[in-house]
Amino acid sequence: MKECNFQVTMKASSISPFIAMDVMEKAQQLEKEGKNIIHLEVGEPDFETPQPIKDAAINAIKNGDTHYTNSMGKKEFREEIARYYLRKYQVEISPEQIIVTSGSSPAMYLIFAAILEPGDEVILSDPHYACYPKIIKFLEGKPVFIPVYEENGFKYDFETIKKYITSRTKMIMVNSPANPTGTVFTAEDLQAIANLGYYTFSDEIYHGLAYQGKEHSMLEFTDRTFILDGFSKRYAMTGWRLGYLIAPKEYIRPLQKIQQNFFICANSFIQTAGMTAIRECEDDVKKMADIYNQRRIYLLKRLKEIGIASKIDPTGAFYTLANIKKYSSDSFQVAFDILEKAQVAVTPGIDFGQNAEGYLRISYATSMKNLEEGMNRLQEYFQKK
Repeated sequence: MKECNFQVTMKASSISPFIAMDVMEKAQQLEKEGKNIIHLEVGEPDFETPQPIKDAAINAIKNGDTHYTNSMGKKEFREEIARYYLRKYQVEISPEQIIVTSGSSPAMYLIFAAILEPGDEVILSDPHYACYPKIIKFLEGKPVFIPVYEENGFKYDFETIKKYITSRTKMIMVNSPANPTGTVFTAEDLQAIANLGYYTFSDEIYHGLAYQGKEHSMLEFTDRTFILDGFSKRYAMTGWRLGYLIAPKEYIRPLQKIQQNFFICANSFIQTAGMTAIRECEDDVKKMADIYNQRRIYLLKRLKEIGIASKIDPTGAFYTLANIKKYSSDSFQVAFDILEKAQVAVTPGIDFGQNAEGYLRISYATSMKNLEEGMNRLQEYFQKK
């Protein structure tokens, strides 16, 4: 019998891990050993999904809403999303520009797959959400990193963007409110990016979680944009896996064909629950956002006392980057040392790009009790350094 020569593809073997998940899994292992771990490492809302959403899903299942839908998603759900954009952003989009996906990550994959040829470039900030460059590289695109700095609130410098544009540039990534920095772009910021004339990819998954000013959709400023959004963060629906994309009309059919072949469609009864989220749960979103803001204010106060706060306060999402450069330039080692010695799980900045080295990402998507205990432990840890 011929011996089977097992070999992993270069794509699979070269992809780097999502370190936030490695930290979480190590923390869970320590918990099994009896350790009391404070989780500040992942963007997992600690709130229960609002009851009307749960009721809608249960009723949908009972009523037999358990079959395939249109590959783009239920028409009435896409119509509801379109009405939401008109109501919130005063932009008119067609339901035929929307594709519903099983979480926002498949939507991200669809967009990059539809627009990138091998070697095409995507401009993104450094720091950035950890998975952006990994998906781009997996699809043979090239991420082009522009360093952004805490002194400027981790925002793009628009003149600098121009210096990174080449003949292979296909799109510019925008994430506002941002993971991992908590940065919120103003209308003027987004207009300046739109004025560059390139397609943009706007990740708006943290909309609804801005605590000063107002968050804006890139659709307010240009039609040459791909929007990524979903229900995980603002509706506390991470485990439901419900997202969507909005794209220029000329890209919809190619995106739909990829969806048909790779993912078929999003879950039927979960789309029904999503309609209820939009129709009935905006007050729940506001209540959760108010509590997140209380936590944000407390967290920033404690980080300043410890001496590791960023120079400019983050105003969105539920993260901040803590600056530990005076202690170490190895955030990976520090994060796992904190986990072992202080029993607090935080994410090393290096997970989010080279320019995030020397930082730790701290999530305040947890209770005030956990935040207080976590900050007490971190304060004691850094006092010993």
